[in-house]
Amino acid sequence: MKVDFVTSAGDTVTAEAGPGDNLLRVAQSAGLPLEGTCEGQMACSTCHVIVAPEWFDRLAPASEEEEDMLDLAAGVARTSRLSCQIDLDETLDGLTVRIPATSHDMRRF
Repeated sequence: MKVDFVTSAGDTVTAEAGPGDNLLRVAQSAGLPLEGTCEGQMACSTCHVIVAPEWFDRLAPASEEEEDMLDLAAGVARTSRLSCQIDLDETLDGLTVRIPATSHDMRRF
């Protein structure tokens, strides 16, 4: 299955994923700037992405804890999610998410 990541520059990076893969790990494997400081423990918002509106309602709803972390993220939109909380399945083949311009991966410095 494929996932399209739209960078802050407007470029699209298509990554391969399999059922059960986590969106944060897929993005990191594709070299995208999602830091995931807490390693998916939902203790930060450094893996914030904006899900394309046509895909947003296909995702499982965000938990209250995820909503609390999104309150701390920069550039939040109505369809914002933490990529560490999105586990992929066949219904999400073709998922499109945008990486906010405010995303910086401190591991790259």
